[in-house]
Amino acid sequence: MPATRWIFLRGLIRQQRHWEDFPERFKAAFPGVDVIPLDLPGNGSLYDRHSPTTIAGMVESVRRQLHQLNIQGPVNVLALSLGAMTAVEWMEQYPAEVERAVLVNTSLRGMSRFSERLRPSNYMALLRDLLLNRNPLEHERLILDLTTNLYPDKDALARRWAGYAREQPTSRFNLLRQILAAASYHAPDARPHEHVLILQSLADQFVDPVCTTRMAEAWRWPVASHPTAGHDLPLDDGDWLIAKIRQWLNGEMLCPR
Repeated sequence: MPATRWIFLRGLIRQQRHWEDFPERFKAAFPGVDVIPLDLPGNGSLYDRHSPTTIAGMVESVRRQLHQLNIQGPVNVLALSLGAMTAVEWMEQYPAEVERAVLVNTSLRGMSRFSERLRPSNYMALLRDLLLNRNPLEHERLILDLTTNLYPDKDALARRWAGYAREQPTSRFNLLRQILAAASYHAPDARPHEHVLILQSLADQFVDPVCTTRMAEAWRWPVASHPTAGHDLPLDDGDWLIAKIRQWLNGEMLCPR
């Protein structure tokens, strides 16, 4: 029987509450599935933990959390950005634990240049925010400006997210450790898993979509491209994302030639 549990993993300095209502919409679209959003160490419910400096360390944290929840594989994974790097390493190290995975707007060293993995136009804004900004609301507004294109009320969302940051703050120390893990993680030498769908946003202002295009082509994974959404695809157009996953599960998505 196909796995009915979906593990959701978010990205850099993001926590499970940043999914907003997407997990509930996903469950409504796929009746009978369980959705388990998890936090990576240093974020959200694990904000007081040290973030691992390797993606492998993040994988082990995810596996420990599932063990604590008495969840045994195989499971399905939906992962965004840094979370998707974690999913790749999970499939590389423990392929039997993952039945299928959906990877959204991610990148891997060895397949993409640094300037593609983080667009150069963002360098100064991010550096200024890292060094000088102590205001959670201004920080969340910057994140939303960089990662969303279509969300209708960014200001209200930024205020809600600033509340999350005050309750469960990701430290600058942990931000740097997460950046180190992401920057140093290298693509596996061979395709880590067969059953993977790539979803990319062609208007991603944060990560160049060529990064996911190369992954799909190198490992012959099916890929679907949203023409206008930003990096945070589940937030910008969750209905499109769900529709593409449904098509893939129904066997309608083809691998790139």
